[in-house]
Amino acid sequence: MSELDSRRWRELYRPGLDESLVDRRTTLVDAWRARVDHGADRTAIAYFDATLSAREVDQMSDALGAALQDRGVGAGDRVGIHLQNIPQYAIALLALWKIGAAAVVLNPMYFGRELRLPVEDSGAVGIIATDRDAPAIRESVEGTDARWILSTSERDLQTRDDPRAFATDGSATPAPVDAADGDLLALVREFSGRTPVPVTVSPDDLALLTYTSGTTGPPKGAMNSHANVVAVSRSFADFAGVAAGDVVLAIAPLFHITGAVINATLALLGDTTLVFAGRFRPEVVLDASREHGVTYTIGSITAYNALMRLDQAGPEHFASVKTLYSGGAPIPPSTVDRFEERFGHYIHNGYGMTETTSGVIAVPPGLRAPVDESSGTLSIGVPLPGIDASVVGVDGREVPAGQQGELVLSGPQVVSGYWRNDEATASTMPGGRLHTGDVAVMDEAGWVYLVDRLKDQINASGYKVWPREVEDALYEHDAVFEAAVVGLPDEYRGEKVVAFVSLKAGRTAPEDELISFAATRLAAYKRPTEVHVIGELPK
Repeated sequence: MSELDSRRWRELYRPGLDESLVDRRTTLVDAWRARVDHGADRTAIAYFDATLSAREVDQMSDALGAALQDRGVGAGDRVGIHLQNIPQYAIALLALWKIGAAAVVLNPMYFGRELRLPVEDSGAVGIIATDRDAPAIRESVEGTDARWILSTSERDLQTRDDPRAFATDGSATPAPVDAADGDLLALVREFSGRTPVPVTVSPDDLALLTYTSGTTGPPKGAMNSHANVVAVSRSFADFAGVAAGDVVLAIAPLFHITGAVINATLALLGDTTLVFAGRFRPEVVLDASREHGVTYTIGSITAYNALMRLDQAGPEHFASVKTLYSGGAPIPPSTVDRFEERFGHYIHNGYGMTETTSGVIAVPPGLRAPVDESSGTLSIGVPLPGIDASVVGVDGREVPAGQQGELVLSGPQVVSGYWRNDEATASTMPGGRLHTGDVAVMDEAGWVYLVDRLKDQINASGYKVWPREVEDALYEHDAVFEAAVVGLPDEYRGEKVVAFVSLKAGRTAPEDELISFAATRLAAYKRPTEVHVIGELPK
C-alpha cells in the first residue's frame, strides 16, 4: 500500500469515533426513535411499488408490539422470525425491541430438525412466518415452547404481481395458507393507534439470538445485545460513508447477521431508505437497484456472480451506486476485476462473524484492497473503529506483522457469549476476546489477510456448513458405511460441499441417489453437490 493510501486510511479510521460506539446509554429503541424524530415523513422502506415513511413504520411496529404484548409476549422473551427479506421483517424486529423481547433469526430454508433445534434451544414463545410455511413449521416445532405462529404474506404491502419475486424454489413444498394463530397485518390494523405498554430496555439486553456453527460443533446461539447491534450499525455506516438520504438494498438475507445488521438495522437507524425485494433473485435485484436508485449494499460474492451472469445487466443498473461491499466468503481478485470492468464499480471486501454482530473489518471506500504476494489472497480490509484486532501464535502471544496466526478480536461489537452455553463461551471467548478460528496475516499498515481456517467448517456462498451434519445425513442411508465431507474451491460459491462415501458390503447406491437422499434432509446450501463412492475411506 502506498504512503498516500496509508495516510488516507488513518484519516478515515478516526479513533475519536470509539467513544460514541461504547455509549452504554444507547439502545436500538432509542436510536430508532431518534431517527423518527429527525425525519418522520421521509421514506424508510421501499418494496416494489410500495413505500413506508418512518412514521408509518413506527406506528405499525407500535401496533404489532401492543398486539404481541396482548398475546403474552413480555420483556426477555424470544420470538422466532422465519421470513425472507420483506418489510414485515423490519416491522417485527422493531416491535420486539420496543417490548423488550428478542428476535431469534431463523433460516426460512429450515424445516424439520434443522428448525426445531434453534426454536427449542432458544425457548422461543412464538414464530412469525410466511403463511405458506406455517403448516410445516407447526409440525416441526410441535412440543416446544412456541405456542403460536403469526403468519404473513410476501405479497402484502405492494400491488405488483411479479412471479419472479415470489416463486418457490422447491426446497419446501408450498402449503395452503395458514393464519389460524393470526395474520400479522390484520393484527397491525386491529391494534392501530395503540402503543405498547412501556418497558425498560437496557443496552445489554438481548436484541438478536443468531444461531451459528461458529468455529466448532453444532449450532450455538450468539447473544447479540442492543449495544452490540448499535455499535456495528453505527461504525459500519460511518466507515462505509452511508449517510442520510442514501438508499440501502437488502441483498444479504436478514436471517444472516450481515443482512440483519449492516443491511437492515444500519438503514433503519440511519435515516435512509431500506429497499426490500424478497428472497434474492438476481433479475429482481437488478431491477430494484435501478428503480429505487440504490446507493449502497452488501451481499455475498455469490450474489454478485449471479448478477454478472445476467445478459441484460449493465452499468445503468448501478448508476446511482456509491459503494458496494461483499462479505461472508472470500473474494477472488479476478472476480472483483471482472465486476469492475463490466459495471464500473469496485467491490469492497468486508469481514465479520455472528459473534462480532457482523462487519468489523473492511476495505475503506475509495481504497483498493492489496493482495498478499505470498498467498495471492485479497485483503479483507482494516479493523473498524472500536474493534481491537490482533494475530496470535499458538502460545497466545501477538506475532510480528506479516506472520501467520489466529485472528483474535475484542470490542463493543463482540457478543458476551453463547445462549446457555458457558462451556462454548469459555472456549471461544476466553477473557472476552473472540478466537475466530481463522488464520490471518496483518501487515504493518493494518491490512488483514485471511489465509486459512483452523477448523473444518465449510463456507458455501457465505453460509457456514458443519461437515459432521452433512455426514450424519448421509449415514441415515441404509447403504452407507462411512462418510467424509469436505469443502472444495468453487468459483461461484467460494466453496462447495463434496462427500466421499464407502458402502456396506454387498450394497449399491448410485451417486445421484445419495445426493437426492441428502437433499431431503438438509437445507439447499448444505447439500453435497458431489458424492464420490469409493472402496474405503483413507484412515
